[in-house]
Amino acid sequence: MNSNLSNVEKIFMVIDHSAERIKQEEDLTYLDALIETGENMFHKEIPEDASQVTKAFLEKEYAKVKLEAMNPEEIRKAFQLAVLKGMKEAIQPHHAMTPDAVGIFISYLVQKLMPSTKDVSLLDPAAGAGNLLTTVLNQLDGNIKSFGVEVDETLLRLAWIISNLQKHNVEFYHQDSIRPLYVEPVDLVVTDLPVGFYPNDETAKEFIVGAQEGHTYAHHLLIEQSLHYLKESGFGVFLVPNGLFSSEQAPLLQKMIKEKAVIIGMIQLPLSLFKQETQAKSILLLQKNGENTVKPKQALLVDLPSFSKKQAIASVMDQMNEWFSKELKRP
Repeated sequence: MNSNLSNVEKIFMVIDHSAERIKQEEDLTYLDALIETGENMFHKEIPEDASQVTKAFLEKEYAKVKLEAMNPEEIRKAFQLAVLKGMKEAIQPHHAMTPDAVGIFISYLVQKLMPSTKDVSLLDPAAGAGNLLTTVLNQLDGNIKSFGVEVDETLLRLAWIISNLQKHNVEFYHQDSIRPLYVEPVDLVVTDLPVGFYPNDETAKEFIVGAQEGHTYAHHLLIEQSLHYLKESGFGVFLVPNGLFSSEQAPLLQKMIKEKAVIIGMIQLPLSLFKQETQAKSILLLQKNGENTVKPKQALLVDLPSFSKKQAIASVMDQMNEWFSKELKRP
């Protein structure tokens, strides 16, 4: 293998070549083949029903990289590239991956909200392939107990194998996140909310945000559900559509947030991160009501410049750091 390649490129080439081989031999989708090759690498064995030719091919590929010598971020980025390739093939509209820059920025926000992440519990109720969850885990220190919930079985299997290869101990659950969850209340929820309508009107009506007529927005339901599974004074960090508070169902969402939480801030992400303006997102920061909840005099409202504009970003970050030190003083 070319020695000039980065570790990310080396890992990607191995998982891509091996997944393509499995895809052809077993007539699978690329994402399903990616799960299989990830499991082979994790368990360090190839299934007995593989043909001798394929077995020899896979053994040769896997020998090209030593995952134990790689850092978790290199493994995550390599698998992220492969998952993106598989998603393009699948063309499933609800499959979208959180951009890396956003994941790193969310990790910074988490560290500002919770300066100590020792013995913290974290939930992502819309985990997808686990990219945002593992990005955050890779940036944090401390003993973090993590949970991921995902309704799509393929994405859940990917999340499980990718987090295992990064040596993260995450408990994953295959279930509809709007239904009662199998997790205990957590200190922190971090999630990239899927945007759209939730089809089960009867379940939605049990929520404050539930629309009286027609379908309710799934992202509204997930915000309420997340607050339900947060401990008192716990934090929620949500990637939300820019028009969150201007939709026809926004009054119900505002009513629910007013009852259950405090808005810490709203940070609009650069439009350059998104293919279309309609897909643009912001980061909503909430703190659930509780004894240690801090109500800022002025919420943090930021319109981020492009991440490529280093000076402009540095200036905004300085202002944000100052806001956190003044407004979020711990009681």
